[in-house]
Amino acid sequence: MGKIIIREAIIEDAALLLQFIRALAEYEHLESEVEATEEGLRQSVFIDKGAEALIAEYEGEAAGFALFFHNYSTFKGKRGIYLEDLFVKPDLRGKGIGRALLQKVGGIAARRGCGRFEWACLDWNTPSIAFYRSIGAVPLSDWTIYRVTGDNLAGFSHV
Repeated sequence: MGKIIIREAIIEDAALLLQFIRALAEYEHLESEVEATEEGLRQSVFIDKGAEALIAEYEGEAAGFALFFHNYSTFKGKRGIYLEDLFVKPDLRGKGIGRALLQKVGGIAARRGCGRFEWACLDWNTPSIAFYRSIGAVPLSDWTIYRVTGDNLAGFSHV
């Protein structure tokens, strides 16, 4: 196994994060949905601190990333961590990089006293599903995610 380093992303990593986000979108067949920009990431992640990001390096090469933020569980009475994205370059998968990223974010959640560490996964992504199950994650079959975007979201500004 090669050497894996997980480090906190810094503002100078905005272009790299965007590159990874676009690669993830391509893998998920969602390229047309990417609206993020380098400047937007610099502002929302590093200046506004709306999220946190980790960069994985494998033998000195940028290999992947994890982006996460805090949410809150009223039932637990604690904040949690929601993993928005986890991505490893296709040619570097199977080397423990995804596991290292997931463990790092999970460790952050545990050290911060979070009540939950959760994420979503596309139903067809069987390699990821198998990986998540192998680390003890369980799918929530009794919940459906709802989303409001675009014009529908803009309509809320009139209320």
